Amino acid sequence: MTDSTAAGRALDALGIPYRLFRHSQPPDSLEQAATQRGQLPDQVIRSILFRLGKNDFVLVLTAGPAQLAWPKLRARLGVSRLSLASEAEVLEVTGAPIGAVGPLGLPVPVPLLADEGVFLPEEVSIGSGVRGTAVILKSKDLKRALGQVDIARLT
Repeated sequence: MTDSTAAGRALDALGIPYRLFRHSQPPDSLEQAATQRGQLPDQVIRSILFRLGKNDFVLVLTAGPAQLAWPKLRARLGVSRLSLASEAEVLEVTGAPIGAVGPLGLPVPVPLLADEGVFLPEEVSIGSGVRGTAVILKSKDLKRALGQVDIARLT
């Protein structure tokens, strides 16, 4: 399938199968997004951009409503401080607004760190880079598409 989303173009280039899901109206919560996609909340993968320092970012993937354990995250990254990227930083670094960020098709390389729970469901959905549109694919295909992703227990 060829489409105009950053994630779709990246998957097309890799020959990885997926399907797009376009919400009829923007979901108000992760649970609502999952329901509209016919998924469980744990199948919705959140992509969260953290700032480690000036112009130093990492994109962290977590499954559904699971909360990241900041001490585990700091320890894995070897930093004593980190913060969530601002809305402007998210848009600048990922090319997508908050709520549409995904780990594929980023305009510049960003280190990736994924909680091990991301790859537990057989099928997952990720941000496409376009608000209101998600990419649904097999978790094994997501892992293959991500390439050099660091996987750890972060929740």
